[in-house]
Amino acid sequence: MSEKSSDTLTETLALQILRGELAPGEKLRQDHIAHAFGLSHVPVREALLRLEAKGLAVSRPRQGMRVAPLDDAAQKELRVMRQALEPVALAHSVPNLDAAQIARAEELRLLCDEAGDIFEWEAMNRAFHLATIAACGMPRLIEEVANLQMLAARHMLSSYRDRWRKRMDIDHRAIMAAIRHRDAQAAAQVLERHLTRLA
Repeated sequence: MSEKSSDTLTETLALQILRGELAPGEKLRQDHIAHAFGLSHVPVREALLRLEAKGLAVSRPRQGMRVAPLDDAAQKELRVMRQALEPVALAHSVPNLDAAQIARAEELRLLCDEAGDIFEWEAMNRAFHLATIAACGMPRLIEEVANLQMLAARHMLSSYRDRWRKRMDIDHRAIMAAIRHRDAQAAAQVLERHLTRLA
């Protein structure tokens, strides 16, 4: 089975975990997943190992692979790591963003503001933040930030699903204003404040 099948399955299962369709602690049975997706056990095993590497699944002795739990300590750690890394990535990205990248970030900002439900908003919110750091020139940093954002999104969706309301994000607008003025310091400062508000 191709690597693409494993990639697609990983993305599908990750989304199900993010949205709570696969509950914390739920067993991820290779045979059930293989049957449900019409795949052999090889890509399923690869997908489960990737989920474990991302922090979305845990392997327990004699219990197999399960959906990772949601706990306050992990949420706090994610918040601290994001506050440390994301402003750095943004500050390095701002001077290097080209016109097309800035236009794409603005498009995602508007899509975020216009989202009709929390799942659409979350996807656009993550895409917006990743678009703003796309030109930082540090692929490992981008990968780490992307994974932290995904894990944080899982906690956010679990906590705020019933309280979410459509709104315009003034911090996103301020970040874009700073980007257009090529003011990396201002953009990073707004992002630091933005991430603190998520605490």
